[in-house]
Amino acid sequence: MKHTEEIAKFFETDFPLNREGVKELIDSFTVREFPKNTFLLEEGAYENKLRFINKGIVREFYRSEKREVNINFYTQPQFITDFSSFIQDGTTRKNQESLTPVQLLELGKEKFVQLLEKYSCGKSFIDQTFQKILKNKEIFEYNRMTKEPETLYNELRIYRPDWLQEIPQYHIASYLGITPETLSRIRKRLS
Repeated sequence: MKHTEEIAKFFETDFPLNREGVKELIDSFTVREFPKNTFLLEEGAYENKLRFINKGIVREFYRSEKREVNINFYTQPQFITDFSSFIQDGTTRKNQESLTPVQLLELGKEKFVQLLEKYSCGKSFIDQTFQKILKNKEIFEYNRMTKEPETLYNELRIYRPDWLQEIPQYHIASYLGITPETLSRIRKRLS
């Protein structure tokens, strides 16, 4: 099935399941389409699905009474599940919204756990997932606390040019922790 090509690549390269396990897992996902500006995950909800973005752009953010702060953007095929909520059966603090029409592959938690138990790889998957989450979170926090916004913007130009081309600038400014006006000045200086 064409919709599952990217997720198949993930499981073949990043996660060790035998061929039967990969096929059964992939065949268990359902395809769902969401229009632009749809909330895919809201603070206080339980993450009860394994969700993989196939197409589109999703922003992930925290929300308070006064503002929203973007913490990530998903622009390429990858998991967008809040694994902390998913694995620990707790509510999420994150919000996710589609910035474009989005195609997701989804798999319910109960079915996912059954497959992990059937193929004896549950602990390995969870350990690997949490290691990646913690590593990425530490890098993100370190960068936000130790680097100037101009340096962070420069790194986006190098490592995430797709973000700068596809995501509205006010969302990029939020991600960098600055105002859109400050971002505009930084962009002018670096042009």
